[in-house]
Amino acid sequence: MATTTRAPRAMHHEGRKPSDETRSAVVESLNRRLADAIDLQLQAKQAHWNVKGPNFIALHDLFERVAVNLAQHADLLAERAVQLGGVVEAVAQAVADRSELPRFPARITSGRDHVMALTNALSAFGGMLRPGIAEAEEAGDPATADILTEVARDIDKLRWLVEAHAGASN
Repeated sequence: MATTTRAPRAMHHEGRKPSDETRSAVVESLNRRLADAIDLQLQAKQAHWNVKGPNFIALHDLFERVAVNLAQHADLLAERAVQLGGVVEAVAQAVADRSELPRFPARITSGRDHVMALTNALSAFGGMLRPGIAEAEEAGDPATADILTEVARDIDKLRWLVEAHAGASN
């Protein structure tokens, strides 16, 4: 019996309700936010590894907490994209090409500078998530909208926690 080789499909069909077009658009949006989440996770690790100053321990631990939470959010975004039949694009090159976050200053060491840079990045990421929530709702994909809402809610909390150190991290 001869077997035929078929070209792989970009989208897998597994009986999901959203149309292929809708799923493709949502997966593309999820991949963009995934790149941002991974970039932001690495920005938090950059701050975690390089922070110095009188509030070192508090900030070092806080930046690690931010990085861990972002890893969990990246996992949620990636798994949702795959659940929709998409392919996740999370290698370093794709993240660097896709991330829409401001570049994190690589040479800073003071707690205040890290707090300000991470606050700005968290704010930017939170702002990027919100249009995706509306797009997913309009596309008839409440599960993706819910995931993005969950991530946005936690990003707001993390921003608040980091920003609270702005006055005390000189």
